[in-house]
Amino acid sequence: MAKGSAVLSVEFKINLLAPAVGERFVAKGKVVRVGKTVGVATAEVFALAAGKPDTCVALMQATMMRVEPKGGVGG
Repeated sequence: MAKGSAVLSVEFKINLLAPAVGERFVAKGKVVRVGKTVGVATAEVFALAAGKPDTCVALMQATMMRVEPKGGVGG
């Protein structure tokens, strides 16, 4: 991104799948697509606890847009 650019959240969708119970949590994110100004990303959040399988507690999909600084790129 150009220096001075900002990010605008266009859309967020979050699914809360299970109670967030665990010793720690790990989020794994992935960029699905990036265009000139709009990008889409996904993420999963897992609850981890000793002796138990990892549990996916939340899913997220987000659409983000790059906003140019006033005066255009670099200005």
